[in-house]
Amino acid sequence: MVYMLLPCEVVVKFVLPSVRAALAKKLISDYGLKQIEVAKLLGVSQPAISLYSRRLRGGALNIEDYPDIMERIDWLAKSFASGGVDYKFFVGEVCNICRIVRAKGLLCIFHKLVDSECSVMVCDLCKSISKNFGGRGLVY
Repeated sequence: MVYMLLPCEVVVKFVLPSVRAALAKKLISDYGLKQIEVAKLLGVSQPAISLYSRRLRGGALNIEDYPDIMERIDWLAKSFASGGVDYKFFVGEVCNICRIVRAKGLLCIFHKLVDSECSVMVCDLCKSISKNFGGRGLVY
């Protein structure tokens, strides 16, 4: 029996660390938050934020190369800095970012790296799932 990774498992390994890294960088550089404050906001340890800041973790996907994703990161950072983020909002925004990553086919690149059963050439699952949402974000 072959174990195949689900797309969400690939997100956990590659996309979420990149999202956290971009968000941490933004909160520290643009809003002057300390690493420990960012760690509390994101629910991770201060050493994890240090690794994100030094680009030793969360560098698989360079989010800064994608303006539409960075727009979401900017909005989320601004919301965090102003104290306007609750759990539901945060989850919704991260899911929206993930949906953008899937729609662009970026997740497929990482999926192929870690799962030899994944054929990027024939798999269009992530793109078709994104189409079913009509490009809309989550309602929260």
